[in-house]
Amino acid sequence: MITKFINRILRRDPMVKHTHANNTGAPKRIPKKSHRIDPHLLSKNAVKVTQTLQQAGYEAFIVGGAVRDLVLGIGPKDFDVATNATPDQVQRLFRKARLIGRRFQIVHVTFFGKGHPEIIEVSTFRALLDNAGDHVAESGRILRDNVWGSQGEDAARRDFTINAMYYDPSSETVLDYHGGMVDMQKKTLRMIGDPAKRYREDPVRMLRAIRFAAKTGFALDADTRAPIAKLGKLLQDVPSARLFDEILKLLMSGYSWAAIQGLRDAGLHHGLLPLLDHILDSSESSKGANDFVKLALANTDQRIQSGKSVSAGFLFATLLWPDLLQNWKANIAKGMANIPALHDAMDDTIATQSSGMTIQRRFESDMREIWSMQPRFEKRVGRYPYRLIESPRFRAGYDFMLLRCATGEQNPAIGEWWTNFIATDPAGQEELMASAKNESGLSASSPAKRRRRRKPKAAIAPEPLAD
Repeated sequence: MITKFINRILRRDPMVKHTHANNTGAPKRIPKKSHRIDPHLLSKNAVKVTQTLQQAGYEAFIVGGAVRDLVLGIGPKDFDVATNATPDQVQRLFRKARLIGRRFQIVHVTFFGKGHPEIIEVSTFRALLDNAGDHVAESGRILRDNVWGSQGEDAARRDFTINAMYYDPSSETVLDYHGGMVDMQKKTLRMIGDPAKRYREDPVRMLRAIRFAAKTGFALDADTRAPIAKLGKLLQDVPSARLFDEILKLLMSGYSWAAIQGLRDAGLHHGLLPLLDHILDSSESSKGANDFVKLALANTDQRIQSGKSVSAGFLFATLLWPDLLQNWKANIAKGMANIPALHDAMDDTIATQSSGMTIQRRFESDMREIWSMQPRFEKRVGRYPYRLIESPRFRAGYDFMLLRCATGEQNPAIGEWWTNFIATDPAGQEELMASAKNESGLSASSPAKRRRRRKPKAAIAPEPLAD
């Protein structure tokens, strides 16, 4: 109480000014017995942020996707906090806090613990500017500036009803402005406001709708789905970097195949990411490629749902592999040598993606290294195996090779050989390499290393006699 009183006296900044009165209505207050959020799923640091802000005399709530996941009984990966304190006021309350953004500033509060640092994103309530200051780009996308407002306005600015709930850890109460709890019970994903207008404000919301539907298993509300097919072209107006981030979230949501199917059903896959056109091709000729991609995505989903890390470079390497393999074979048919044909195919495959979402260079290097390893797994004699396992990306290349074996593209015996080679001792490794020499059909690409014939040493001239 003393801290709260002192902070109220010393705070010199005025409270956030609302642009106009809150006309969104009072929220429905949902008690613990109804929402049944498990406090053990909460981040201690997120709770600390809300407590610090409340003790300083401000309103503060956990908000957005974190509340949605908590109600579903899922431990959120990230926690966001919404408050009526300005960014400057928030920053002064925390030692490790920095302002982010230009158009609309938010605060990242960082906490350091035993594991990785945790960042709690704190944003000020945003205003609802109905037809005030709207600017429409030539493409039809609505542009507007962000202005601070009330909690009710902030709720109306959010995209879906299930993402517009506010949770107060101190009272264990959920504030629901738009019937998000009812929609969750109905397993419905519904846009707040006019869906067509909201998509024009931010076309990425169409991708978010597909991702959330896949992750939650909810069905898109009819009015929410209807404008997507017509307005999908607005995604071409989204900066490539932001589009890449959203597609990456979709692919690493833990429900990637369901999300990709959702993109196809909504008509959003064509032209967005060229590799998706091939993945979703239902022709008989693409069956083997689809099997490979499905298995890769299933493994990725399983790892994410188990809380394990996933490499984005590995993921894109698998998605692009069917195209690369086709280009590689075509180059060999033209008379190119195996390795040059592979590297030329890499360049062509990556270049075809530039017409849509551009894959970032930091992932491109990982992809190239994983692909370059694949021919080397066939060389299982001499020093080749030892050199290969010393590669920093060996594990990723090995896992990639096992996927090829699982779909029948690569001989499963090679995958089994490498699995045994990794697990055994040096003596066992020598035996495995000896057996590889004798296996018919497997050692043809891995000839035994020839011993160089030693040259006879030149005769050493006698030292001159001393005078």
